[in-house]
Amino acid sequence: MKLMVSIALLFLLPSYASQTSVVHIESTPKPSADGVIQTETREIVSLVCILTGTVDNKELEWRRNGAAIKLDDGNKENRSSVCINPVIYKDEGAKFTCQLKSNSSHSASVTLNVTYLAEISGSENVTLEEEESLDLQCDMRANPLVTSVTWKLNGTLVDLSTGGFIVSNNGVNTKLHVKKVDRSLHEGEYQCTIASPAYEERSRTFQVTVTDKTLKFPLMPMIAGLVVVGLTALLAIVSRWRIIARWFKK
Repeated sequence: MKLMVSIALLFLLPSYASQTSVVHIESTPKPSADGVIQTETREIVSLVCILTGTVDNKELEWRRNGAAIKLDDGNKENRSSVCINPVIYKDEGAKFTCQLKSNSSHSASVTLNVTYLAEISGSENVTLEEEESLDLQCDMRANPLVTSVTWKLNGTLVDLSTGGFIVSNNGVNTKLHVKKVDRSLHEGEYQCTIASPAYEERSRTFQVTVTDKTLKFPLMPMIAGLVVVGLTALLAIVSRWRIIARWFKK
């Protein structure tokens, strides 16, 4: 019985060895044990793929989330590198894989965990007329997720029970909406503030000015009316052309 088991293992060992990857990734910063690289936006991540075994075809290729990355000719055999400079928020969760071009079973992968907070700062001037709609928006994309979003008007939290304010969040943006503005209620300085457990609070301000409502000149209806009047006059002249011509001959 022992002899049979030993023979079986001899047949299995070469098969197992052939599945051992000959590709290895080294990175700066270094990945965790489960292949996750912790980084932030605006940082630089350097990945180096190294061929550690003997194979017939030594050409390597890189993929980002399954899509091929274009490499220079001198950056393909035995050793190949990729630099993410700078890291952006869209790199969050991106999986970088290096593999043998001739045999994708020989591969190694790392995944980026990018921490960031939405880039909101500065101020904006907004001018609109009475009874127009007001729409203000702030970016709230973050990793870790934003824990709180606040809107203030002239330093006081916006009261959603009065003034017709509507605040909405979709995980990407936070929006403040008023269907019809009233100068006495809605003019002033607005401030949106977002907070994250990994970053300090960040804010953006909007200086909203409400002007008197102006009478909108009905340009298109006026043009249409003039066209109709002109065509009518032209048709009248054409229909009476013989009479007009006779009058001029006299």
